[in-house]
Amino acid sequence: MNKLAKFICFIIFVLGVSYHAFAQVPGAAQGLRDNYQHRGTTGKQPGSRLALIKKEFLSKQLNLTPEESKKFWPLYRQYQQQLINIRRLKRLNSSDAQANGTEQLKKELYYETEMVNIRKRYQEEFLKILSAEKVSELYKSEREFNDEVIKQLSERSERAGN
Repeated sequence: MNKLAKFICFIIFVLGVSYHAFAQVPGAAQGLRDNYQHRGTTGKQPGSRLALIKKEFLSKQLNLTPEESKKFWPLYRQYQQQLINIRRLKRLNSSDAQANGTEQLKKELYYETEMVNIRKRYQEEFLKILSAEKVSELYKSEREFNDEVIKQLSERSERAGN
């Protein structure tokens, strides 16, 4: 179980780190499962294909207007980057290199609080651009996307015999 928890944390980290800006390709989002299973190299950074798929998936789910899209994606990238930075610090804090348990606990709580503060701040910003329904759909769609990626990676792992 510990191995699975580390694997899931790794996947979530990869999802967060690999998010970059890409132009929307009309009609490219033919379903997450079909796109995710395509293999091959694009010459881009590792994970950039997954980031593109995530952007296509969220665009499809949110049904953004061109004006909303123009304002939303830069803000969303900032949001993701800030969450990534906090997760990175939190992970470093949780490493075995930390000797002082009390200090480690304080930092853990601090990082959790910072993540909540980031989410609150960006939720307000998202609401300036999108309707409350679309912001709610954003969070729901992010969870669905991450769950599907984890599911597919687990299936791959099982097929590989791990």
